[in-house]
Amino acid sequence: MLMPKRVKRRKQFRGTMRGKALRGNRITNGEFGIVAAEPCWIKSNQIEAARVAMTRYTKRGGQVWIKIFPDKPVTAKPAETRMGSGKGTTEYWVAVVKPGRVLFEIGGVDEAVAREALRLGMHKLPLKCKIVSRADLEGGDGNEK
Repeated sequence: MLMPKRVKRRKQFRGTMRGKALRGNRITNGEFGIVAAEPCWIKSNQIEAARVAMTRYTKRGGQVWIKIFPDKPVTAKPAETRMGSGKGTTEYWVAVVKPGRVLFEIGGVDEAVAREALRLGMHKLPLKCKIVSRADLEGGDGNEK
């Protein structure tokens, strides 16, 4: 599963997910992609499950790009532990996703195969998404605020 090789600090604050994605909101590599419709934390095993579902459906034809990386550690304390005595240990890693962020891209296959592969990958993710093409995102290329 994806996780950083090394980090400067082992534990992080939870943070907020307000606002839209300012970066990573364009399709750069493939022709079709999955775009987040709501804010969410996506675990590293969910990213891997979506990747496997897409590559299996395309029978390893074409190419799948993962545009998010789980670089935020999430801690948890053991069950039935009393309050206090510090922050828990790192349990898993998440990618913080805001609405409008492109999660996965696919290219090198025809449109029907790409859309079905992305649909199967979307079912593995814990948030509402939509499938877009490069033309869809380029068409909405205005300076809306």
